[in-house]
Amino acid sequence: MIKVLDGVSDGQLTVSSPCALWSVGDVIDHVNQVALVFTALAFHDTDALLGVATNPDAAHLDSHWQESISRHLRTLGESWDDPAAWKGSGNVPGSDLSNDRWGKITLTELVVHGWDIARATGQPFDLPESSLWACFEHVAEFVPNAPVPALWGPPVDVASDEALLDRIVAITGRRP
Repeated sequence: MIKVLDGVSDGQLTVSSPCALWSVGDVIDHVNQVALVFTALAFHDTDALLGVATNPDAAHLDSHWQESISRHLRTLGESWDDPAAWKGSGNVPGSDLSNDRWGKITLTELVVHGWDIARATGQPFDLPESSLWACFEHVAEFVPNAPVPALWGPPVDVASDEALLDRIVAITGRRP
C-alpha cells in the first residue's frame, strides 16, 4: 500500500476510483482511517477509536499526507504482527467482532483499496500469493454474509480461473 501511495500525485486525488462514489483522495483518506482504527483494534485500545473520522473525504488530506499515512500504515503492520493483536474482540460501533476477524478485514481493506488506488492511477499492484489467498478465503466467506452488506456492491461474475486478485475485487463488487 505504501508503494502505491508513493505513486499517487496530488493531481490524481480528484480522479474517480473503482470504489463507487469515491475519488482517489477519498479512498486514500479511508485507508488512513482504516490504519488508525485497525491499529487501535490490534492494540485493544477502544478509546483511540473515538477520535477517528468515519466519512472518507480527500479534504482531510494535508500537504504531507503520503508521509503521515505511510507512518500510520507501518504502525498498522507492526501492530498486527504481534500475536496478541489476534486475540479477544473489538467493537467498532455497530460491529463487535473477534480480533481474528478484524485482522482479516484489515488485510481485505488494504488489498481491495490498494487495487482501487492502483487501478485509478495506472499503477501495478502485485501482492504475494499467500496474501492474496488469505484475502480471497476471507472475502469469499465473509462478504456474502457480512453484518453490513451495503459496504460492498453486488458481486461481479468472473471465471474461476481468473487471476486471484481479480476474483477478490469481483466479490466486493468491482469490475476487474
